[in-house]
Amino acid sequence: MADPVIASTILLGGFILLLILRIPITFALASVSILTAMYLNIPLMAIVQQMVQGVRSFSLLAIPFFILAGEMMGQGGIARKLIDFANILVGRVRGGLAMVNVVESMFFGGISGSAVADVASTGTIMIPMMKMQGYDDDFSVAITVTSATQGIIIPPSHNMIIYSLAAGGVSVGRLFLGGFVPGVTLGLSLMIMSYFISIKRNYPKGEKISFKQALKTTKDAALGLLTAVIIMGGVISGVFTATESAAVAAVYAFFITFFVYKEIPLKAMKGILYSTLKTLAMVMALIASASAFGWLMAYLRIPAKATQLLLSITSSKVLLLLLINALLLLLGMIMDMAPLILIVTPILYPVVVTTLGMSPVHFGIMLMLNLAIGLCTPPVGSALFVGCAVGKITMERATKAMLPFYLTMFIVLMLVTFIPEITMFIPNLIMPGN
Repeated sequence: MADPVIASTILLGGFILLLILRIPITFALASVSILTAMYLNIPLMAIVQQMVQGVRSFSLLAIPFFILAGEMMGQGGIARKLIDFANILVGRVRGGLAMVNVVESMFFGGISGSAVADVASTGTIMIPMMKMQGYDDDFSVAITVTSATQGIIIPPSHNMIIYSLAAGGVSVGRLFLGGFVPGVTLGLSLMIMSYFISIKRNYPKGEKISFKQALKTTKDAALGLLTAVIIMGGVISGVFTATESAAVAAVYAFFITFFVYKEIPLKAMKGILYSTLKTLAMVMALIASASAFGWLMAYLRIPAKATQLLLSITSSKVLLLLLINALLLLLGMIMDMAPLILIVTPILYPVVVTTLGMSPVHFGIMLMLNLAIGLCTPPVGSALFVGCAVGKITMERATKAMLPFYLTMFIVLMLVTFIPEITMFIPNLIMPGN
């Protein structure tokens, strides 16, 4: 008879070993799932069925549309227009260009939902621009990378849809609403920190913009920002599901990109579709393999055992939440965001939601913020890698420059963790529920 302890060791220990050997996460999850099933004498067809079942969800159809809309708007000139619009709002203060960087990421997050896409799209514009105006290159990269994490929290975010799936069907609309205040709080906090650094280093102010030019810039940017309005408005009003609103947004983004902005030719759509399908293939393969992995964890009662372990350490809610945050921050340093959502949600959900009584929406936003910080921390922070490549500086220099921003993000994380109203006020006001 198979020993559950040995099976758990094969599943979890094997996964960690394959990660250390730098095997791609999708293959690592699938491989250990197959090996564990073979040890438990579970038919491999059952694993295949779980993988197929993992991607047979109507909610997941929103992900390709979100990715497609973000790709079109990112390549179609919206990044530059949002930068110009943000410059009108905050460009004239000391260190204004750094604040423009943060505000632009706040807007872009409502379109792409991707920190890496934000760094890749706007970093190529903002980082050279900041260098030309006298900003240090390490500071320019640091504020670009850290501000890009707002895209994970400010809706719409396809990572919230992945969490909704992993958590057993949490309302996507409430998750979207729950990300508003934490995302804006993060942006404002980064702006405050960048302002003090700018004063200390005597970074320049922006130039005055005429009313006529400001009006034209606002008009151009408003068309792109309507993408986020369509998505959020459709979901909140109940006119669209998250999937339907994403599809409508993709059609709108196509029209705006190719028939209004016209900054790229229609033939560029081939490259956009290729990039979208490449990203989608990675995401769906990951979800499929993680579904089999998660099913085996449930079969072996690993989440229940993890709950017992955590509660045996301490019964204090505050200490448990601090411990869980520390665990998530550590994991975020060594793994990408999507697989972590799929792996840790089934394990931590019973502890945080069932035992501690935290709202699933509150836990989701806390999880997103933790893992968003992981995107800009070494050794595997994907947003950090892209920022260093664009800014042409070493990861060591960028990480050192980010230390004040890491502190800022951690403070926001603690506020979100221990003050539920920051997350729950808007969802409870507009879409009351669990």
